[in-house]
Amino acid sequence: MVASKFLPPLFMKNLVDATLKGKRVLLRAGFDVPLEGGKVVDTSRIEALLPTMRFILKAGASLVIMAHQGRPKGKPDPAFSQQPLVPILRKLLKAKEVQFAKSCTGKETLKAAQSLKPGEVLLLENLRFDEREKKNDPSFARELAALGDVYVNDAFTNCHRAHASMVGVPALLPAYAGLQLAEEVSHLSVINEHPGHPIALIISGAKMETKVPVIRHFLDKGDDILLGGCIANTFIAARGFDIAESKYEAQFVEEAQEIMLESEKEENAMVHVPRDAVVASAASEDAVKLNLPVENITGDMKILDIGKVTVERYVQVLQRAETIIWNGPLGLYELNRFSHASKRVAEAVAAAAKRGATTIIGGGDTIDFHTRYNYSMDAYTFVSTGGGAMLEFISGKKLPAIEALEKSK
Repeated sequence: MVASKFLPPLFMKNLVDATLKGKRVLLRAGFDVPLEGGKVVDTSRIEALLPTMRFILKAGASLVIMAHQGRPKGKPDPAFSQQPLVPILRKLLKAKEVQFAKSCTGKETLKAAQSLKPGEVLLLENLRFDEREKKNDPSFARELAALGDVYVNDAFTNCHRAHASMVGVPALLPAYAGLQLAEEVSHLSVINEHPGHPIALIISGAKMETKVPVIRHFLDKGDDILLGGCIANTFIAARGFDIAESKYEAQFVEEAQEIMLESEKEENAMVHVPRDAVVASAASEDAVKLNLPVENITGDMKILDIGKVTVERYVQVLQRAETIIWNGPLGLYELNRFSHASKRVAEAVAAAAKRGATTIIGGGDTIDFHTRYNYSMDAYTFVSTGGGAMLEFISGKKLPAIEALEKSK
């Protein structure tokens, strides 16, 4: 992950420039891994941070790892404990010792951190078990900072959050960008600074609120915007079609109409709204599905994937694109029956990468789709671990945690 044709961002201090020998490094990791029955079912986010963790340990430092898991309500919840990550870290790092702190602060945690020897690792309990994390409470930041001598942020997935571990701690310690975060910023900066045209944005998912700023940004900066998922359903409704029992966001219909009107201007990108869709009365593997023009959707039908005609149009766009950004599978990919469009798009994006196009994919569902159906991500220029952070960054927003690293002493 460290090797890149792009230089690391010059506005942040990079981990490779830090003096770490004999130090306790406080690493803000972006794990937040899926758990089932108390076991980690996908280690990809942990593996993405292995270069940073190994670099720190090899440099002769000890490592204190802090991260969050899920969305507990500011208090301990066994369902969101970090403890299941301990055997995973022990195996991947082959560390001398991986200890676990039952709280992310307190006397016992401080003592455990201070007694670490070079090469040893301490994993803290879920940061979000303390309500002060999300409130960016200065007292919480001070208690966390006391656990280390140096701070490293390698949690790009959370860089759009102004939480204590993200913006409070780097104001108190010498702070550096981790190797994965540096890669994220380097590759995604290319999208904002000097992308090759035509630029195609593939955007899907459920929340218009998070996607509208990206769509509006690429109306001006891009060439083609390909819609899928509930986002597409909202645009289909905005075109005046009956979407029957499909999920969509009625409160964003008017804004979708405005975006489509802006898209008609010659200087703006074209917003591609599905012309046909795969529908069924129930979201199940044995459901009877139909491929219908959007004007024929009615009754109890649910749109669960984009249709064949639309897929072909999207593939044609991707065949001529020089820069492709993909965030979100295009249908209810969790069911194989409704994963066809996402598979065709994955193949088209991989083909574009092979001919030399810049291809960047990101978001938890996009990565999960590739893992679930054994689609290789090695072909792409870059795979971002971020979802919301990636979207905010490529839409030109300043991320609070990135700004905190810039300002760090």
